[in-house]
Amino acid sequence: MPSTLRLAEQLISSASVTPLDGGCQDIIATRLKAIGFECESVVSGPEDFRVTNLWAKRPGSAAALPVGSVPKTLVFAGHTDVVPTGPLDQWDSAPFVPTHRDGKLFGRGTSDMKTSLAAFVVAVEEFIAKNPSPAMSIGFMLTSDEEGPANDGTVVLCKILTDRGEQPDYCIVGEPTSVERTGDMIKNGRRGTMSGKLTVKGVQGHIAYPHMAKNPIHLLAPALVELTTVEWDRGNDFFPPTTWQVSNIHGGTGASNVIPGTVVVDFNFRFSTESSPESLQKRLQDILDHHALEYSLSWTVGGLPFLTTPGPLVNAVRAAIKDETGIDTQLSTTGGTSDGRFIAQICPQVIELGPPNATIHKINEYVEVRDIEPLKNIYRRVLENLNTQAGA
Repeated sequence: MPSTLRLAEQLISSASVTPLDGGCQDIIATRLKAIGFECESVVSGPEDFRVTNLWAKRPGSAAALPVGSVPKTLVFAGHTDVVPTGPLDQWDSAPFVPTHRDGKLFGRGTSDMKTSLAAFVVAVEEFIAKNPSPAMSIGFMLTSDEEGPANDGTVVLCKILTDRGEQPDYCIVGEPTSVERTGDMIKNGRRGTMSGKLTVKGVQGHIAYPHMAKNPIHLLAPALVELTTVEWDRGNDFFPPTTWQVSNIHGGTGASNVIPGTVVVDFNFRFSTESSPESLQKRLQDILDHHALEYSLSWTVGGLPFLTTPGPLVNAVRAAIKDETGIDTQLSTTGGTSDGRFIAQICPQVIELGPPNATIHKINEYVEVRDIEPLKNIYRRVLENLNTQAGA
């Protein structure tokens, strides 16, 4: 059995539902220590939600660099936690027992993202075996709080590095980004996310006497229609236009003869680098004010957009994918958020690359076994490409 598959099965066997790590990081740290990494475990979060994080680093060799140069650092980032299984009776095999059927490896976390973690580790082991004194420094940034609130995971490790004055140069996040075959799509950025809760105030009253009340739903309706038609921006070469969507509306007491006193609307922006949280907030509030609404509004910025334009990291990844698979990979910024949004605040070049994502978070999650070794080889080739650049 290939080493990558064997390690993936070992990690999948751990029931590491957020915020549990289930010993995955210890397994990985043991492998990394054996090839010269210094490993640091960081536990954070409240007592009822303890998060396990791992920062590991192997310094590069200045002797392999041009005189006066400092080793650049490539970080492999990811998460050991997985989402809940859902109804166990709907799985065709136990979700935390790695199972092979029809060329597929089944289990919770197979594609999101324990296969990527295994491929990271084995790729680095193979690289170090051939390059014992590389010009590159290599880091690992792992958390058990990516699928959860993400308050005590990668963001904590990023703060630690910032406080130490450490800034990675490149980062590969192992999120499942591919569509049909490993390497056919990578994420070179992600949209920002910002949620809002709007409460529009009226006057509660009897539904038969509307002149003695103010129906906030009726008052809101024209503004709501206008908000659905706004062009927030036009996007750019890498991002689609910013979108605004309502997720929930609640108004009323439950009685059919009462005009409600308030209506509450939950909404979300997914925004490009053409807009900022401040600009979007102002435009939305201007519309509400134009309609003379009495309201309160709260905001939550879940993450800022980030973008890595073609350069050293993107070029190294593209070349690695082409050499390994023959695929000309597609750059994309679609999809939800990832921990890349935190890492991009301290690292200038961040991309996401992992196996196909068709079954992530689903019952009977799986990864094609044929996708595992190519993924590992791509990660190793990226290391080789960046190491060659660094020593040039």
